[in-house]
Amino acid sequence: MSAQPRKIFAPLDSIVVNSLRAGDVALLSGIIITGRDAAHKRMVDLIEAGEPLPFQIEGEVIYYVGPTPAPPGRPIGAAGPTTSYRMDHYAPLLIEKGLKGMIGKGQRSKEVKSAMMKWGAVYFAAIGGTGALMSRCVKEAEVIAWEELGPEAVRRLVVENMPLIVATDVLGNDLYSTGPAQYRT
Repeated sequence: MSAQPRKIFAPLDSIVVNSLRAGDVALLSGIIITGRDAAHKRMVDLIEAGEPLPFQIEGEVIYYVGPTPAPPGRPIGAAGPTTSYRMDHYAPLLIEKGLKGMIGKGQRSKEVKSAMMKWGAVYFAAIGGTGALMSRCVKEAEVIAWEELGPEAVRRLVVENMPLIVATDVLGNDLYSTGPAQYRT
């Protein structure tokens, strides 16, 4: 676990993903995508039908968020994390297809953690209730797929120093398990 925030850049590569450990604090910059339940269903439906996705998934970090409308002069409105377990049914296939990182809040299923270990991905926790703060890290935002889904459309975000905590790493270490255990002793 690193004491100082570690600057990392998206898209992610295997070297970075393999070096991160549960409990590490990271400042993420670069290009990420967004998506929630409806977008995940569409992604998996396309993959299962043998059709290409309308965007690249390999190396991507996906932020589970449904942002509010952008106020004047800003690229995005409040952009706080969505509860991640709602994407657990879809995440293993996306990880197998090359997804390297996920950002959300809350624990992940055993199946998601197994896929992360097998295919090399990391899960970042963002602090719930900080949508206005998180939006300040977003420098650009554009819808890249399924605009009709409104807040759940897939967006391409350019982010700078987005504060995150590595919740689950490629070794299966899970801060949602180890963190509470530390305080019980």
